[in-house]
Amino acid sequence: MRARTALLVAVAVPVTLAAAAAILKAGHWRLYADRHRIHLTPVARRSCTDCRGAGGWRVDGPNPAMEECGCWPERRELRIRLLPVPAWFDEPPF
Repeated sequence: MRARTALLVAVAVPVTLAAAAAILKAGHWRLYADRHRIHLTPVARRSCTDCRGAGGWRVDGPNPAMEECGCWPERRELRIRLLPVPAWFDEPPF
């Protein structure tokens, strides 16, 4: 019974990771995870006809800057805290 459970887990984990990676790529999200947080940020769409995946374009003039395309900056960032970040030893806690 334990061998069967271990085999199911060994097969389920890679399949789940592959499915999650495909969903994130299709939804145009970038994933960052460590032991303190999981952070999902939106990515510019490569199929966008305005920016073609660059996320914006350069604007010339007296103050040159980058103007964002509307395909990604209006989407929310998602953050999930897992563990609190430890305080530095030489700083007070508050």
